[in-house]
Amino acid sequence: MQAITPVPPTAFTPNRLAGKVLLVTGAAVGSIGGCAAIRGAREGASVMCVDRKVTELHETVREITSFGGTAVARVADVAKTADAENMVAECVRRFGKLDLALNAAGVMDGTDPAAPPDFANQKSLLPAAVHEATDEYWNSVLSNNLTSMFLSMRAELRQMVAQKAGGSIVNIGSIAGLTGLPGNPAYSASKHAVIGLTRNAAIDYAPHGIRVNSVNMAQTDTPMVFRAYEFVKWAMAQGAGSSMAGAKAQSLLQMADPDKRGSTPWEQAAIILFLLSDDASNLTGLAMATDGGWTAY
Repeated sequence: MQAITPVPPTAFTPNRLAGKVLLVTGAAVGSIGGCAAIRGAREGASVMCVDRKVTELHETVREITSFGGTAVARVADVAKTADAENMVAECVRRFGKLDLALNAAGVMDGTDPAAPPDFANQKSLLPAAVHEATDEYWNSVLSNNLTSMFLSMRAELRQMVAQKAGGSIVNIGSIAGLTGLPGNPAYSASKHAVIGLTRNAAIDYAPHGIRVNSVNMAQTDTPMVFRAYEFVKWAMAQGAGSSMAGAKAQSLLQMADPDKRGSTPWEQAAIILFLLSDDASNLTGLAMATDGGWTAY
């Protein structure tokens, strides 16, 4: 089998985002948002980096400033109205405007992603089939994946509309927004809703010159996915989890790869930066499957 070489972490298109201001939620180092923030800065954007993981957020900003890029860190929980509104206000205060936004903040389950996992004592926050799922799990995942997306978009779009200069927004979805996902109904429901919210906004803001798209990936090697693997292993050891969890485990490209690798966050960042840029001037309302062929079969 012939391996496909992934996009290198150092890849970028010089000056493609020169003069632009980019806001990224979920910008912790190692995440899709963090990688997109770093590449966006390499392409010339000034970047407002937002996350609730303090250490990892500042690592992203340090990486950007190490090569002469411009970035500011803001610790925030964008599932809270005030935090979402204030991050945009701070972005405008620092950089004078907002041109581009990547809404990448999200979770796989109801636990705090900024804290070490403690599955044995967090059962009420963990994924479960509908008949076993708790209110705490459902409400936490929907708050962090959907309400946070709405609040972030609302603040971003208010600013972009007021500027009367257009703009571009990309929202992070998932294959779980395009298909079902065994054993995690809140995650699947929230990601389906992200696609609906994206398409609705694409319609409403086209007259303002604002494009809104979503990217929907399969396994991507990020801290969130690695944490999910830990949960799956723990659940199997407890005799728990969905009996359908192994029904489909790999994308086409992952199956064909000699090392069975997932996608990298840099591969996802490459597509995101394209969608944010003027190179994608005719694209809006997309639910792009950046999934290595997962939804092709």
